[in-house]
Amino acid sequence: MKIALVTDAWFPQVNGVVRTLAATVAELDRRGYEVELITPQRFATVPMPGYPSIRLALAPRFSARRMLDAFAPDIVHIATEGPIGWSARGWCKARQVPFTSAFHTRFPDYLAVRTGIDADRFWPLMRRFHAPSRAVLVSTPSLADELRQRGIAQTAHWSRGIDRWLFHPDHSPHPAMVDLPRPILLNVGRVSEEKNLEAFLAADVAGSKVVVGDGPALDDLRKRFPNAHFLGALAGEELAQAYCTADCFVFPSLTDTFGLVLIEALACGLPVAAYPVSGPLDVLGREGRGDADTAMPATVAALDDDLEVAIGRALQLDRKAAAVFGSRFSWDRATDQFVAALSAAVAAPREPAFA
Repeated sequence: MKIALVTDAWFPQVNGVVRTLAATVAELDRRGYEVELITPQRFATVPMPGYPSIRLALAPRFSARRMLDAFAPDIVHIATEGPIGWSARGWCKARQVPFTSAFHTRFPDYLAVRTGIDADRFWPLMRRFHAPSRAVLVSTPSLADELRQRGIAQTAHWSRGIDRWLFHPDHSPHPAMVDLPRPILLNVGRVSEEKNLEAFLAADVAGSKVVVGDGPALDDLRKRFPNAHFLGALAGEELAQAYCTADCFVFPSLTDTFGLVLIEALACGLPVAAYPVSGPLDVLGREGRGDADTAMPATVAALDDDLEVAIGRALQLDRKAAAVFGSRFSWDRATDQFVAALSAAVAAPREPAFA
């Protein structure tokens, strides 16, 4: 099976979407699949308005189609609803090549936060984009339910994993954090308005607050919360060291579809505090012991509508149990799900064209 993987999110961006795609491509390559990557690195790009660290392909339609024609894939997986994604969608429809898509990001919610326009105004565009997809890959059951209610019914499960060689509890302390007053409360991710970081930084709790990541809200938050420690983006062993040095991972997002950083933190032995919303609920379970497939006898996370309460409870949890829980998430298993969805899409009978 020849797979073209099309995405508007790629390196040098550092986020869960890019890490998920990179890990999946590496696993597909290990298994012998022929994969063609069509990413912004292959196009002229311009900064995304309001988000200069993200670069969007400039008029990618004809170049993307030439790349796809030359590769002649059996199936195309379109990871994002951006300019390259729309170009690939058009090529698939014109050539009658099956494609799958993914719903990594709640763009309607993010756009609502940024524009003040009701998220419902953006959902028709999402429905149109995904309508011809043979399967829309989603990371959690609650996201699949949400999409069905929004008119996107053809979902398939695609979980997430961790690099077990990197994310484990045996790293030395991160030098920038080791001398901070305890407890050390850590957040990792994109520093942007939709991540609800203000809820974490404004929480009335003891200790030191550390933010790892970059994004358009970084300068503003540094000014507003001068006692917090902003370390910028970290990757590889430095990121694992940060997880291992902290005492609690705080995840204040209300919009993430999964939260890859949750399982990375847990695998490093770091208990989690979060709100009881879709994403954390799917990964951690309402009682903080996982869902039906990953449930543990020990509690590894605290979910509460009051983030300060969740932090206080998480600080009492067992780090060893957290590490065991996090290590259960495997890219091998996640790639099994990805391949199964694409194989089923290739085998499915052709359906009538959509707009």
